[in-house]
Amino acid sequence: DLSGTLPADWENALDAIQIDEKPTATRASSGKALNALASVVGTLIGGSADLAPSNKTTITGGGDFSRDNYAGRNLHFGVRENAMGSICNGIALHGGALPYAATFLVFYDYMRPAVRLAALMGIRTMFVYTHDSIGVGEDGPTHQPIEQILGLRSVPNLTVIRPADAAETIEAWRNAIANETGPTALVLTRQNVPVIDRSQGSPASDLRRGAYIVYEPQTSPSVILIATGSEVHVAMEAARILADKSVPARVVSMPSWELFEAQPREYRESVLSPAVTRRLSIEAGTTIGWARYVGSEGTTIGIDHYGSSAPGSELFERYGFTPENVAKRALALVEGDML
Repeated sequence: DLSGTLPADWENALDAIQIDEKPTATRASSGKALNALASVVGTLIGGSADLAPSNKTTITGGGDFSRDNYAGRNLHFGVRENAMGSICNGIALHGGALPYAATFLVFYDYMRPAVRLAALMGIRTMFVYTHDSIGVGEDGPTHQPIEQILGLRSVPNLTVIRPADAAETIEAWRNAIANETGPTALVLTRQNVPVIDRSQGSPASDLRRGAYIVYEPQTSPSVILIATGSEVHVAMEAARILADKSVPARVVSMPSWELFEAQPREYRESVLSPAVTRRLSIEAGTTIGWARYVGSEGTTIGIDHYGSSAPGSELFERYGFTPENVAKRALALVEGDML
């Protein structure tokens, strides 16, 4: 069937995934989601630029595509990222199959032309980018992306999703598969991240709206903490520190600028209340672009320089991606409001 029509019950495979409560890298959660989808969506096919074990993009039991096995679902592209993206674009244009291409986020730069063309043509190519921040650790600055997330977000008609945990990663794949009008980039961690406690917020299914409240204080918030990916749990812990100091903080997970901007104004203002002008964004990448969400009275925590070679946890502490620093910066915003 070359129509590209998905099986009627394809989402059930994602719903059936058991989320492990222990900290898990979103690249690993992505691998589980990919294989769950592959079990019911027979047209899902793709691979990695020689990084499949790291990207977690192997379809288990799918076989390897070769001249001797056209039925294989795992494509071995070699280290040629732009060619990989172009091949997947060709598969998408042909129709029938749903292609995905994977590499480290820092290597996105090598495949910009293919990503741009996928967006320009409005085709359903899925790009999987792992090792999404300085959290990659000892590989050092050459492998630590700083400006790449912004680069992806600058591409018109490309939906960029940086999920915070396993639950958001499942929803990210749901949105990527369902997106028929353009490509999707999934931005995933190497390091383990905890499952977010959403008991005082909205469910992970609200990822489809681009941003949503994951933690709402008992009283009206004095500050809004906006985070993506592996920094969401840091913001959650910071909110608890602020609560102990009698400073109510709302925590917003914003996995996708593009999906958020597509929402009605009423929804966007329900998440980023105009009345709360003290806002702090937390993302382990360049701060460029965050002014649109934190406003003139807010501030950012990010990294606008190259990283260093050290374990990811040490780098996060060195560059301020800790609950204590987030709480300190948020408190300074609020106290400035009180002067």
